[in-house]
Amino acid sequence: MRFHGYFRSSSSYRCRIAFNLKGLEYEFVPVHLVKDGGQHKSAAYRALNPQGLVPTLEVDGLVLTQSPAILEWLDETHPAPRLLPADPAERAAVRAFCAVIACEIHPLQNLRVLQYLEANYAQGLAGKEVWCQRWIGDGLAACEALLAGRPQTRFAFGDTPGMAEVYLIPQMFSAERFKVDTSEMPRLRAIYEACAALPEFAAAHPSKQPDAE
Repeated sequence: MRFHGYFRSSSSYRCRIAFNLKGLEYEFVPVHLVKDGGQHKSAAYRALNPQGLVPTLEVDGLVLTQSPAILEWLDETHPAPRLLPADPAERAAVRAFCAVIACEIHPLQNLRVLQYLEANYAQGLAGKEVWCQRWIGDGLAACEALLAGRPQTRFAFGDTPGMAEVYLIPQMFSAERFKVDTSEMPRLRAIYEACAALPEFAAAHPSKQPDAE
């Protein structure tokens, strides 16, 4: 498996966690999103991934893009340990939780959105932080609310980490980066701390990647 990603990309971070939880080895190909005007914009990379986004996974001639598709493919082709629950209702609940992050939060704090705010609305670091604090904060508050009515477990949907943590932990990292106040999110903070103690999550952290700056 060849995995094209970027150390600080939330969607790349998700995949690294999943690889580690499943004990899968892969060849890492760094794609810097800023250097050279953005290496993801090159003709060579766009030939592989027409969207020009990370991550991209190559497996035996198969090219997979978009982290939700990659993650579900991994869970279907390497089912141990399972990231999505076997029960359909629980599986739907986990997918809804993940969608809050993947569909409602992540697109609004994506690098290209922040670059657009800077280029077209003259927003510097402070303005971009306020923007991210609003949308990350609202989304994570929704995630906290989704867990509020569930039993108290070590992780979001049970006593072992799964797909919910694969999505949540990179988003909590981004929340710290953009100084989002999570003091009113005790469930999410407890899950974040529990995951930080696990080697699979620690090894996936952006600071531990070969392309980290």
